[in-house]
Amino acid sequence: MKKIFKMIGISIAVIIAIVLLFIILFLNLNPQFGKAATNGQKIDYAKSGHFENGKFINQSTTIMDIHYWDRFREMLEVSPNRRPDKEIIVEKIDSMAIENLNSGITRLTWFGHSAFLLEMDGKKILIDPMLGETAAPHPLLGSKRYSKELPIEIEKLPFIDLIILSHDHYDHLDYESIQKLKGKVGKYYTPLGVGNHLVEWGIEKEKIKELNWWESIDYDGIKFVCTPARHFSGRGLFDRASTMWCSWVIKGKNENIFFSGDSGYDVHFKEIGEKYGPFDISLMECGQYHEDWKLFHMMPEETVVAAIDLKSKLALPIHWGAFTLALHDWTDPIERITKKANELKLPITTPKIGEPIRLGNTNYPTDKWWINYMAENRN
Repeated sequence: MKKIFKMIGISIAVIIAIVLLFIILFLNLNPQFGKAATNGQKIDYAKSGHFENGKFINQSTTIMDIHYWDRFREMLEVSPNRRPDKEIIVEKIDSMAIENLNSGITRLTWFGHSAFLLEMDGKKILIDPMLGETAAPHPLLGSKRYSKELPIEIEKLPFIDLIILSHDHYDHLDYESIQKLKGKVGKYYTPLGVGNHLVEWGIEKEKIKELNWWESIDYDGIKFVCTPARHFSGRGLFDRASTMWCSWVIKGKNENIFFSGDSGYDVHFKEIGEKYGPFDISLMECGQYHEDWKLFHMMPEETVVAAIDLKSKLALPIHWGAFTLALHDWTDPIERITKKANELKLPITTPKIGEPIRLGNTNYPTDKWWINYMAENRN
């Protein structure tokens, strides 16, 4: 009997060793995790005013206070509406329509979650182009996109003048998307540290410009300002806050656009509004929230207040409609922000995924398509 127990113990030890070896190899060999900063770079980051003890920091003290046992029980309470019952059908766009757009027209096309194609002043700009199927370092580690198709496949996109990134989380910076895009992109603008990942993935260093908060850069007449956000970063187990996170101001010849990235509510919205507002449209995070992490992700009602702080003429709710990354029902974000926006008289637009928005045209999409979709599912 002792011999049997010994054999069982050895077998368990071998299995544990194999699992640990697999984890170590996965963490060290998987390119998804990107590249850490050098000691020299960290010395430079310390000069940014937002980097202490080897980590980037927020303007306000921001501590994640997660009640893990309560959240575990909440996860076990399966809601049938945490993701759609069936595939979301997106509106398709044509590559020729992108190529032939009049240079005087500014147009936004939502790809779901926080990804956008912005056509402005004759330039084509991708914002946080997470165009992959799963927002995770491996397909088995995350939930799949609600739609099987994108408005346009990466391979059919024309030349992209510029990609701007808000931070390095998987639902905003996707390795596979960057790999598929890199042969047709001119420049990349990122907050501090994120460029290391791009270089590791084969992007020429000369194409990348990293910016600190409040730094600006001009791209052929379009002004980009890297502005603060209240969030964090990290792609691995031990690299939390090792790269900067940000929001963006994009000011063209005629339109002024704000992109929130991911952020909890804080004073920076009012500061940005005072310095760079008013905004013709603000792309505002409103999903993947919880009371436990509201300092990092706004509640939908806070999103409306933030858009007003920014002096937004129009708000477009983002960070929903593509992935389930939190515990709320998939339509809760848009329903809550719509209700609060109506109360505070903030105009919002609610395009379908792939439905273009032409700025300067007051006839913005306001169809509550998610309600129709839910009704179809019930029938």
